[in-house]
Amino acid sequence: MNKILDQISISIGRATQILLILSFLLMPASCRIRQVQTYSAFQLGGFAQGTNYQISYYAKNPMVSSKTIEQIFMELDSSLSIYKPYSLISQFNTSENGLEMDEHLYQVVKRSLKLWKESEGVFDISILPLIEVWGFGVKRHNIHPSEAQINQARTCSGSDKLHIQGRRLVKDIPCLKIDVNGIAQGYSVDVIADYLESLGIQNYLVEIGGEIRLKGRKQPGNQIMRIGIEQPAHDSDQEPLYQKIIEMKGGAITTSGNYRKYIQNGSRLLSHLMNPLSGRPLENEIISVTVRSKDGISADGYDNVLMAKGINDAFLFLKRHKKLEAYFIYKAENGVVRDTSTKYFFE
Repeated sequence: MNKILDQISISIGRATQILLILSFLLMPASCRIRQVQTYSAFQLGGFAQGTNYQISYYAKNPMVSSKTIEQIFMELDSSLSIYKPYSLISQFNTSENGLEMDEHLYQVVKRSLKLWKESEGVFDISILPLIEVWGFGVKRHNIHPSEAQINQARTCSGSDKLHIQGRRLVKDIPCLKIDVNGIAQGYSVDVIADYLESLGIQNYLVEIGGEIRLKGRKQPGNQIMRIGIEQPAHDSDQEPLYQKIIEMKGGAITTSGNYRKYIQNGSRLLSHLMNPLSGRPLENEIISVTVRSKDGISADGYDNVLMAKGINDAFLFLKRHKKLEAYFIYKAENGVVRDTSTKYFFE
């Protein structure tokens, strides 16, 4: 474990959502150091937000402590986690008409409402009532909801009932509740990456539960960081097989998929991804979407948008958002699993 591999290998598919495994970052939460001429490789790892995180950076001296990173995660959870009853988002969900937001909740909700408009409603953070009725909330179950229950949950959903007034988040009806899990982890990656950059660190990689943002290269050899995209597999114990390997000099990469996180309902596997327009779990030909963007919040949000669109509509959407690059694994009409991507995804 003391030897740092010469190649960064990251696989998509092994997390609560879809995990990217960093083969050179498999270490405990304590900081590990290797002296190389004037540069050292500093690495931190641990558990946060219900998943694993890994941080690697290159500097002359240690600049980041595990305690500081843990404090950042605590601050993020206190704002954005529906699993913490004391968090701001939990307080909003139990409020009658809303509350004052901190910076984290403000940034995430503002971007989410923008995505809701751009996606014509397929990305919607106000679907927590639907998530709960289908058994994907804090209290899990596999009981198929009735039509009446689905319709009731839909009346308590809809981002058109959600408003930002200054720094206050307002809801039109008391039963409206939000869940920002579809975008919060990408935002969290950005928060930590921005913290590293504020310290003057220019070569780093941050990964939280499969969401990645990186900058620069491995030092002192100046090698480009490489990322492996894993083949989809329902079996969580299956060893990962790489579908593709790409090189990245900077930016963010995230994945959304429906093959790891699901509930069994009779003979059917129901995806945790919800279609807010139908009020039911998402069902289309796409198995997973990997998005490259300038930052984590964008990649994380748009991978969910594209996942919900279906292949044809996804590519139409990408024509209007030329700064995004995406890679799709999908099931063709004949049942064969195929893949495709935008022109510059691998460049």
